[in-house]
Amino acid sequence: MTAVYRSAAARRDVEKWCTDRLAAWPVAHRTTAVATGAGRTHVVTAGEDATPGRDTPRVVVVPGTNFNAATSLPLVTALAARWPTCVVDVPGQPGLSAAERPRRHRQAWYGRWLQDVVEGIGPGPTVVVGHSLGGAIALACDAPQLVGRVLVSPAGLARLRLTGGVLAATLPWLTRPTGVRSAALLRHLHGPGRQPSDELVTWMTLLSRSCRSSLAPAPLPRSVLARSRRVPNVVATGEHDVFLPPSRLASPTSRGLGVAVRTIPGAGHLVVEERPEAIVDLVRTLLDGNADSTP
Repeated sequence: MTAVYRSAAARRDVEKWCTDRLAAWPVAHRTTAVATGAGRTHVVTAGEDATPGRDTPRVVVVPGTNFNAATSLPLVTALAARWPTCVVDVPGQPGLSAAERPRRHRQAWYGRWLQDVVEGIGPGPTVVVGHSLGGAIALACDAPQLVGRVLVSPAGLARLRLTGGVLAATLPWLTRPTGVRSAALLRHLHGPGRQPSDELVTWMTLLSRSCRSSLAPAPLPRSVLARSRRVPNVVATGEHDVFLPPSRLASPTSRGLGVAVRTIPGAGHLVVEERPEAIVDLVRTLLDGNADSTP
C-alpha cells in the first residue's frame, strides 16, 4: 500500500483545510463515515429534502485525482438543489478518508470500494457522477442499485494526453509550489479566459507541499466496459479539456460503451468547477431516458 501524505503533519494540514472548507459551506449538509474494504470513507450528504419521494434517485459524486468533497462544493451545491446528493473522499487521495491506496490492481480495488460505499449509504436507486479518476472508478463499479452513470472527462476509456504546456507548468509546481505556480497549472485545466478561484489555488499549493499524487489509470479492460453497459451511461467532456478532449474520447467511448461523447462548450478539464449546471443537465438527461447511443 502507498500512503498519499508526505508526513503526519501534512495529513493534519490537509484534513484541517477540508474540515474548515466544509464548515464554511452555507448549504445544509451532514457528514458520515462509511466502513469499506478500502478503509474508512468520508461522505458528505446534502439536498435530502430537495425532491421528496421514495423513488427519487440519489446522486453520488466521485471526484478525480487530488480532489475531494471539500473541493467539489460548486458541483454538489448545484446537484443538491434537485436531488439528494452525496460526495465521497476517495481513499488514497487527499481528503478525509483512509490515506492508503494499493500499488497494483487499483481499478478493481476502487470498483469494489465504490460498491461498498453505495451499499453503505443506503438502499434505493443511485446515479454515480464520476469526474476524471472518478469516472474510471464509476465504470469499475457494478453495484446492484446503480441505475446510471454520468462520466465527466472520464479516465478509464483512453490514456490522458500530456501536452508540453501542461508539463512545463507541472514540474515547477511539483518542485517548489507557490500560489503563482498553482494558478499557472490550473489555467491549463480551465477553458480559455477563465481564472481559477482563490480556493483552488490555495488547495493546489497545499496539495503539492503535502501529498504524493497518483498516476492516471490505464484504460479499463473490455470486459469491464462491456459489463458497464448494464445501465445507461452519459459521457461528456469540456471542449478545451487538455487531457481528454472530445476527439480523444470519441472512438473509445463509442467502442466501449456504445454512446457518443457530449461536448460542453467553453469548458476545460475542470468542467465540474466551471460549469456545474451542465452536469445537472446531464443527470437530468440520463434520468429522462435520453442517453443517446451511437449508431
